[in-house]
Amino acid sequence: MSAPGPTGPTLEASYARCRELNRCNGTTYYAATFALPRAKRPHVHALYGFCRHADDIVDELGPVGADARARALADFGDRFFVDLERGDSDDPVLKAVVHTVRTFGIDPDAFRRFLRSMTMDLTIDRYESFADLVDYMDGSAAVIGEMMLPILEPTSPAAVVPARDLGLAFQLTNFLRDVGEDLDRGRVYIPQEDIRRFGADPHARAVTPDWQRLLAFEIERTRGFYASADTGVAYLPPTSARCIRAARRMYSGILDRIEDAGGDVFSRRCRVPTSRKVLTVARAVAFG
Repeated sequence: MSAPGPTGPTLEASYARCRELNRCNGTTYYAATFALPRAKRPHVHALYGFCRHADDIVDELGPVGADARARALADFGDRFFVDLERGDSDDPVLKAVVHTVRTFGIDPDAFRRFLRSMTMDLTIDRYESFADLVDYMDGSAAVIGEMMLPILEPTSPAAVVPARDLGLAFQLTNFLRDVGEDLDRGRVYIPQEDIRRFGADPHARAVTPDWQRLLAFEIERTRGFYASADTGVAYLPPTSARCIRAARRMYSGILDRIEDAGGDVFSRRCRVPTSRKVLTVARAVAFG
């Protein structure tokens, strides 16, 4: 790996920073990386680091307005593309990201689409239809599958659609798990047309029969994306397939927890226990 610049981080330190961001903030993704060959794990951490940093600008920048967040996000994106063009960065996160993108030839347009969706979060707090939501998720979720594919080294271009669908399934799962947290940020990701169809009111934060029927509908839709994503595993080499299987099992398990809680995503955070994650990864490594 490269030596440090005059004031910049070493490449090793940048990858370590991305790894820490993943470990602290994306425990399911982080656990799944242990099913990958050791040499590939840092590159997954780098992609996570990019996405986490951008997401934190949107949600965790402190008491500043949307305009300031938009400028910070634009500056982050501009710096990334300039650094990508020159092939290096002095930023503690972007140095590893640039190295990963150039190493695997990841399409820079994927990052433009991701940043577009992050910018949407600054001004859009709800989506009328599922089609509207999918437009947002193209950049916030489906594109993550596209970023990951070069690292996973699929054997066929047919892996692209299932990879996108897995990204959609993961994010839809997050939306259902995090209804309460999103409400705290003034956002509702469940389509408004679905809410009206079932007569549910997420703002009431009450587990009513209408709310349970709405969640059952959204869970079924999400499982459809998981089923589509499963078809893509056949296009991955065994060392990549076991990672994706592990991540899929852990993440889809969140839907099971939501069902077990009777749709109560307000008083608790439905999560897969760490012990279950460890067992899932161990089984993936041992048996695929």
